[in-house]
Amino acid sequence: MNFPGKALLRQARYAMPDVVGACLPMESSEAAAAACARIATRTNVRITLGYFARPDEEPAAVAQAFVQAARALREVEAIDAELAVKVPPLGFDQALLRNIAGEGIPLILDALTPEQAPQTLSLAEAPGCGVALPARWRRSVDDAGALRKKDCRIRVIKGEWADPQNDPEDPAEAFLDVVRALAGRTAPVEVATHDPRLAEAALAILVASGTPAELGQLRGLPQRRSRAVALRHKVPVRYYYPYGPGWWPYAIEQALRKPYLPVWALRDRIGR
Repeated sequence: MNFPGKALLRQARYAMPDVVGACLPMESSEAAAAACARIATRTNVRITLGYFARPDEEPAAVAQAFVQAARALREVEAIDAELAVKVPPLGFDQALLRNIAGEGIPLILDALTPEQAPQTLSLAEAPGCGVALPARWRRSVDDAGALRKKDCRIRVIKGEWADPQNDPEDPAEAFLDVVRALAGRTAPVEVATHDPRLAEAALAILVASGTPAELGQLRGLPQRRSRAVALRHKVPVRYYYPYGPGWWPYAIEQALRKPYLPVWALRDRIGR
């Protein structure tokens, strides 16, 4: 049954991430790079720095933010760092991507939808570029097979955006299918998950095949148990540090859609 004000409550809920996010402080590229340097030094992790743009941000402005991030990373203490670049906000502009890559920091490219994957994969052929493969997309196993012998870095993720042909029935098994398709390659594979059981299975496959492996961890999510898995397998951890005007709205939206995440993070911090 509908009740007065229900539509207003719904509107307020969907407006909340942008409204609240706009009130929170936004880090500069220099501040984000400095934070990454502190994290890398304190916890002995590798770093991925990712700029989250506003939906209405011009491609040239997005590219300039990445250029500034790359320069800031070069100025901090020596750390193993890369930039995570969502290429749709760049308009798939090869010249803009070349400008970012020209700063000398390795890139790992993201698509936002399966339809954008071919363009993204073609851009990842450039030297110094890698690519993220969402296990949620049915095409990713074939993409993994096509990239298996190439030199580009690959990050395997669960994926935020659905496959139009329906999501896989077993997301964990779909994730492992992509990992199996990559097992045995000589270029690195990053397993991006906070699920310790999935991390265990994926890293075991890669380590057994002799594939250089990393465990990817996202800022703000629980990490204690998954990092313990990486330690057992003697593989490095790569910490993904997002920032920019789109970061807080994204993080708030995730917390609203998945209210168990803040509780999970708190329990992880206190060792429960």
